[in-house]
Amino acid sequence: QLQLVESGGGLVQPGGSLRLSCRPSGGTLNRYSILWFRQSPGKEREGLSCVTSASTNTKYADSVKGRFTTSRRNAENTAWLQMTRLKPEDTGTYYCAAGLWRSCETIDESSIDSWGQGTQVTVSS
Repeated sequence: QLQLVESGGGLVQPGGSLRLSCRPSGGTLNRYSILWFRQSPGKEREGLSCVTSASTNTKYADSVKGRFTTSRRNAENTAWLQMTRLKPEDTGTYYCAAGLWRSCETIDESSIDSWGQGTQVTVSS
């Protein structure tokens, strides 16, 4: 079974940037669409972005649209979430997840095949 590992989290000042990575500890991401989620203190888990297996389709939550960019390079077996203009409300634990959806418009979270363990992002001065 695919196991995902996130990295790249940390402490950053408001307005700063971070790039999160998602890699499998075994297997390959090639067939999977990759989602990024955020769990912030006192809030429900929020889906942030999606990129399909061949990067033909992406989708973003309104809260991050224009600030975050999801991408992937199958040759490197890696997906990324580039985060810019970070705000204190972006603080949380960030997770990547994988599923076999052909389009970001047909995501079914109940059919997620694999989750990462999460990486903490703290936006604070």
